[in-house]
Amino acid sequence: MMKNQPGHPRSNSPRLIAWEVTRRCNLNCVHCRAASEKGPYPGELNTEKSLQILDQIAQVGKPIIILTGGEPILREDVFELSRHGTNLGLRMVMATNGTLLDPDLAEKIRSSGIQRVSISIDGPDAESHDQFRKVTGAFKGALRGIDFLKHEGIEFQINTTITKHNIQHVRKILDLAVDLGASAHHIFLLVPTGRAKDMVDQEISAQEYEDLLHWFYHIQKEVPLHLKATCAPHYYRILRQEAHREGRKVDFETYGLDAITRGCLGGTAFCFISHDGIVQPCGYLELNCGDLRESSFDDVWNHSEIFGHLRNFSEYKGKCGQCEFIRFCGGCRARAYEATGDYLAEEPLCVYQPKGTA
Repeated sequence: MMKNQPGHPRSNSPRLIAWEVTRRCNLNCVHCRAASEKGPYPGELNTEKSLQILDQIAQVGKPIIILTGGEPILREDVFELSRHGTNLGLRMVMATNGTLLDPDLAEKIRSSGIQRVSISIDGPDAESHDQFRKVTGAFKGALRGIDFLKHEGIEFQINTTITKHNIQHVRKILDLAVDLGASAHHIFLLVPTGRAKDMVDQEISAQEYEDLLHWFYHIQKEVPLHLKATCAPHYYRILRQEAHREGRKVDFETYGLDAITRGCLGGTAFCFISHDGIVQPCGYLELNCGDLRESSFDDVWNHSEIFGHLRNFSEYKGKCGQCEFIRFCGGCRARAYEATGDYLAEEPLCVYQPKGTA
């Protein structure tokens, strides 16, 4: 741990935290960050410690807490955690594959205060989705789970991980999200960590990445739901470039930003908590920034040396360090680390050539 030093400014309050409440999962997805299986996984934080961590988070800020996994439904006390977080004034949401949901679990989700559920759909039909998820019936199970959520009046969004496997189907998946009545569709650009290291050949090219995000910008005008690109920080450069090209006068400091959104949030407004209490900049950047079994969340969030470096954009290297969009984009720190071993290196999947200094 480090105390605040020049060049490592104290951050604002966290705005978004993803908490891997369990690494256990009923699926075996090819792109899984955690390479999750049925387990068991030793060292999982117990209920008492987990409740304490929520207390500590609430003392630092009031972020959105994503209960994720693995499959969070497999954690027996997950609804006790969500109720406690709700009572603390935290916005509790859940990321699930949907296949285990039933009417009883949907009711517990609603009554425990969870305000939104994300369901992953990675293909427009059973054949493509199930191939990705490596479980026959996963698509049908996800749609069934969505029906249970809708019956309880629970807001839900669709998450899609983009690879060469499904990039040609993105519009069909978006149309499916609209037809299902989703509140939002979030696309995630594959980050080759965990089990996804074996999918490097499925990572789309830098130009495909750029073209997809430009398409995503324009398609948002045609659909009645909120669209967000995650693990795709270039999108927040493109938002500004397109606004300028269209002749619209916007404040570049705030345009495209909402309560949780800029480019790479890792270590700046977002962090990830592993099933055993290790804090990371994000789930794909497996750097130990502190252990919540030994330190408080306040200490880790405000005094982690790695977080300090990530918050100091003057330390970023290569094109990212020279880019005039550094504060809005930041480049994917996990991709930089995976490609070079340096989390401050330039984003490897970016075609943009900076036109000025940061």
